Amino acid sequence: MMRRGSTAAGTLAVVFLLCLPMLQAQQQAWSEQEKPIAGELHGLRGLPDDVRSRTTRRLAIEIRALAAKPSKLRLAENLANLSTEGDFGHETLEEVAATLAGAIHENPAEAEKDQAYAELAQLVRYEHVRVELDDPSLRVALSQLESDDEIRQKADFTLADLEGKRWTLKSLAGKVVLVNFWATWCPPCRKEMPDLQALHERFGDQLVILAISDEEADKVKPFLAGRNVTYPILLDPGRKVSELFRIEGIPKSFVYDRHGKLIAQAIDMRTRKQFLDMLGKAGLH
Repeated sequence: MMRRGSTAAGTLAVVFLLCLPMLQAQQQAWSEQEKPIAGELHGLRGLPDDVRSRTTRRLAIEIRALAAKPSKLRLAENLANLSTEGDFGHETLEEVAATLAGAIHENPAEAEKDQAYAELAQLVRYEHVRVELDDPSLRVALSQLESDDEIRQKADFTLADLEGKRWTLKSLAGKVVLVNFWATWCPPCRKEMPDLQALHERFGDQLVILAISDEEADKVKPFLAGRNVTYPILLDPGRKVSELFRIEGIPKSFVYDRHGKLIAQAIDMRTRKQFLDMLGKAGLH
């Protein structure tokens, strides 16, 4: 999952986030045991999925064995952030969550300063992992996610696509709708686009995919040139819809059934099989 700040933060925020593991490897005072782990985290996206799954699971165990320091928590957070970019298996996510929960337990004050509790809460709520951490801050983070989902259930919006056609979420009752938040600079977003296109072609008018970018048209149009993307690309340059949906990291996807009920969501990149599982909950098979 790629995080970003406000539009005003713009390109600098994007560059920082893309390079975060590398910057930490250069600037963080890693111990001799931590340095190779930080290096492997930086290269994780370049691995084939099966190798990445095994490597993620191994790194989770190696991080867990490190001495209890704030740097251990940062490694655990980075791994958790990367572990949901696809389908690397529930066992892998359980290992990652156990490592992050343990690092939070060892450094609760440090965890309060950043995204550690929110990261773990997302794994618990949306990836259905179990953690042995009885922590009030985790309960608060889980409660916040529940509140966010209630807002997303009630949310409505109208946005124009690249051809100027306007789409209103609540007007699509009777169809299954997949709302996808993405951006041109986001590698996991780009990776899942062919699968979204395949779903669009497979289900036809039974499924409406609304892919929302907070970028300007002059960035989105050249990016799409030559790419086989025929599902609607909506523009949200003011980020009003992104803020309504509480979007702080992308890609994120939300599936509404034919009655407009929020039935499934993804906190990160999904594979075609994972998307099909989500759509199956809305009655599309």
